[in-house]
Amino acid sequence: MAAEGPSGVDFHFDIMCPYAYQTSIWMREVRDLAGIDVRWRFFSLEEINREEGKKHPWEREWSYGWSMMRIGAYLRRIDMDLLDRWYWAAGTALHVQGRKPHRPDVAAALLEELGLDPGIVEAAMADPTTGDEVRHEHDIVVEAGAFGVPTLVFADGQALFGPVLIDPPQGDEAVRLWEHVVGWLDYPRLYELQRPKRPSDIAAIGAAFAPYLNARDWITIQKDTP
Repeated sequence: MAAEGPSGVDFHFDIMCPYAYQTSIWMREVRDLAGIDVRWRFFSLEEINREEGKKHPWEREWSYGWSMMRIGAYLRRIDMDLLDRWYWAAGTALHVQGRKPHRPDVAAALLEELGLDPGIVEAAMADPTTGDEVRHEHDIVVEAGAFGVPTLVFADGQALFGPVLIDPPQGDEAVRLWEHVVGWLDYPRLYELQRPKRPSDIAAIGAAFAPYLNARDWITIQKDTP
């Protein structure tokens, strides 16, 4: 099965984001069915939503999503597939199982469950260039106008926020959604199309995100979109 349009995409994510996790499920389905090359890239919600006067995530010894992505950067240097597996394991732990992968001991346990060395947590934190790598990718996509995740960046430089969804489609429907999404690339002055959320939609989103809401150790801060 083949989908027309771009053959690859940079998928910017923060492991802590429940919307990005849902979209990553769909993106993996598209990758497997349509042969799309998915390149996992980083974005920091902690930094983009940082309040004035608060520390930057790279100024903290351990900083939830930022540190999780530093582990991902360490793994990606070995193989993009390792980052793919890490994002899947950590995202599933938080957003489905309600575990706390943003805590160092749980992050180490997840690595062990993947058959990897749990010492990678300490190794990634001891290497300052893993933080440099996350910051570099975050800064690049912010300069392109990104304000949140998931953000898709294509070879021609165009970036799209979303799709924002729950219940990711599978099979032919996943590929069909991909075709709709990349169709936006034909209209570079088309900026926004949004579905209003009814109370029933809010309830459905809350139910889908319940594991994340129960497991998080922070108060979610979200700035208005530009």
